[in-house]
Amino acid sequence: MNKSQLINVVAEKTEMKKKEVELIVDTMINTIYDSLKSDDKVTISGFGTFETKHRQERSGVNPKTGEKIIVSEAILPIFKAGKTFKEEVK
Repeated sequence: MNKSQLINVVAEKTEMKKKEVELIVDTMINTIYDSLKSDDKVTISGFGTFETKHRQERSGVNPKTGEKIIVSEAILPIFKAGKTFKEEVK
């Protein structure tokens, strides 16, 4: 399911206009982005947690050439599924 399909399903189930649902979905996604940029965790009870993980700079090897390289530090978005989410998917 992609974003537009999700919007269609939610609009149908809630009897809301697609434009209203799209605004809500976009606002929710942008709020999660903004929170993660501020290094804040977003927890949706029963669904899961969005957070960031800081990965330190490290050395690595280019698999094609075997050359040693330095992999830059990075901030990665992480999602951890909640207990209810895991049970529903089983």
